[in-house]
Amino acid sequence: MTHDEIQPKPLWLIVNGQVHECVVEPRMLLSDLLRTTLGLTGTHVGCEHGVCGSCTVLVEGDSVRSCLMLAIQANGLDVKTVESLGTIDSLSPLQEAFREHHGLQCGFCTPGMLMTCVDVLEKQPLATEEQIRDALAGNLCRCTGYQGIVNAVRSCVATRNAMHDAAAIAEP
Repeated sequence: MTHDEIQPKPLWLIVNGQVHECVVEPRMLLSDLLRTTLGLTGTHVGCEHGVCGSCTVLVEGDSVRSCLMLAIQANGLDVKTVESLGTIDSLSPLQEAFREHHGLQCGFCTPGMLMTCVDVLEKQPLATEEQIRDALAGNLCRCTGYQGIVNAVRSCVATRNAMHDAAAIAEP
């Protein structure tokens, strides 16, 4: 490894709609940049091997394990963390569904579950419980038994489908 390869590098990225410019060590992980440098601690780090899914964020609209991605790889990209979804006073519909259907318990896996759900709800029909469980298979939860999470996603799918049906009826 050459001296230049280990020098800090300038980086800019858009996180939750806000442009951030910083200088990072070449081996800094995206999860560390988000949590330590930007103070966005909603992104949790569990296994540090990409297995548990608690560090899932969206990069350019796709779910990514931030503990496996170097921060420098996000240079110039759009990143969304769980903090982009809603606030304590104004939960997103997905967060509200998790609350309503008891889709969280200790809360450690919840940010990764939510961000994975945002991704798959955008891209997949998720018509059956099996499809929902398959979509969430990469996110581990030790507390809930998953049924509340599945019910929350099913609720969001039903709302999405109802809105789609209503829009189709309204079109001339």
